[in-house]
Amino acid sequence: MNRPPRTVSARARILGAVLAVACAGLVVVGGITFWVQQDTVLRTADGQLRTFAASVATEPMPDRAAVIDVVHSIVPDRTDGTIAVADGEVIAAAPSATGLHLADDEEFVRALSASSPTAAEYGTVNGDHGTLRYVALPVDGAVIAHAVLLDARMQLVITGILTYTVTGLGMLLAIGVVGWFVIGRLLLPLRDLRATADAVTIGDFGARLPADGNDEISDLTRTVNSMLDRIEVSVDVQRQLLDDVRHELKTPITIVRGHLETMDVTDPVDVATTREIGMSELDRMTRLVDDIDLLAAVEDGALTMNMIDVDALTARVGELVAVIPGHSWSVESRGYGRVEGDYDRLLQAWLQLADNAAKYTPEGTPVEIGSSVDDAGAHLWVRDHGPGIPPASRHRIFRRFDRAEGRRTVGGSGLGLAIVDAIVKGHDGHCSVTETPGGGATFTIHIPPGRGRAPADLPAPVRAGDVVQQREASG
Repeated sequence: MNRPPRTVSARARILGAVLAVACAGLVVVGGITFWVQQDTVLRTADGQLRTFAASVATEPMPDRAAVIDVVHSIVPDRTDGTIAVADGEVIAAAPSATGLHLADDEEFVRALSASSPTAAEYGTVNGDHGTLRYVALPVDGAVIAHAVLLDARMQLVITGILTYTVTGLGMLLAIGVVGWFVIGRLLLPLRDLRATADAVTIGDFGARLPADGNDEISDLTRTVNSMLDRIEVSVDVQRQLLDDVRHELKTPITIVRGHLETMDVTDPVDVATTREIGMSELDRMTRLVDDIDLLAAVEDGALTMNMIDVDALTARVGELVAVIPGHSWSVESRGYGRVEGDYDRLLQAWLQLADNAAKYTPEGTPVEIGSSVDDAGAHLWVRDHGPGIPPASRHRIFRRFDRAEGRRTVGGSGLGLAIVDAIVKGHDGHCSVTETPGGGATFTIHIPPGRGRAPADLPAPVRAGDVVQQREASG
């Protein structure tokens, strides 16, 4: 089977989607984490600056010497520092061996010298050491400033983000590797399904898939197996039908050909006889084709379902079978109750059984019909007193083109009982054949009380007159 070239396999697309979602989730979580930690650093720095401003405000600084003493008394941390600036010069800086040396940051000193705060002033400067967050306070002609190096404070956050990024990439790699094998495992039934579909040919529908588990893939597998079963049955039925039709058509064609080949065209009697035989065989083939069409339509399952009065149906069949000549007809029993079904189709099936009994039993013998209703549904029967049907033949009597062996063998398409069986199965029912006491056969249609199959259109049902005409045409 030729397939268009694939750019990306389903396995890769699924894995790509999983990785994309995982990556997006990691990015969102990492971004939120970074923003929260950064905000925490800024809040901590601002809190420290406010505390410094409050403590300086309580210190008595009557002159510049007191300002210098206050600055020198402060012990800064590794990431902050304190200086005092007056007239553009640094007059004091908090001692720090490992901390932040703000006196060496010319950019920061220049920014303080340019400011003229009248109260605590907060700001941010990109100094020589990095980004500084500071508070500046005016004191006796000078400015005391305490600054926090945000870059140093953020270093821990950045380290955490880098660690998170590396870990996230490792997780994506692990998800990719594990996902590749897991997705491949999950898609294995689909690959088996494709291989099975490729292996199925018109001559071989035997390939099936193992259906283990209760997930969606297993449900799909069971559905495909069921579909293959139906296709196999359908193909077998079609093949059998073609074989049967070929066999049934071969006989009349052979008869017509043989008579045409041996006909004496100069003998009017021979010509008339050959013509009569040819027309008779052509009529038989026409009936065969019509019965095949009818059987195919019935097997499509198109039924018009309504509630049927079994007693009224029995009475109607009793009236119609009375016109079939050669036998005495009687209604032995009537069932009282209602069953759901297609009235016309059940009438057709029952009449077909009656016609079948008339065909296969000696002329003049009685034929009875009757019905009954119980919890299992309706039972419609036809009882004859002819040669009967051998037990070995009863299981196949409803097949297409199948005729019972022995004396119940007369002309016909061989589809009458197959049509009956198709109609009854359309009602979710079944047919049975039993021996009539004293000799003969009793055919019974069993229809459950529930609804049968639903459908599409069928051809017009066969009426009693059609049955009589068909019998007369077939001899």
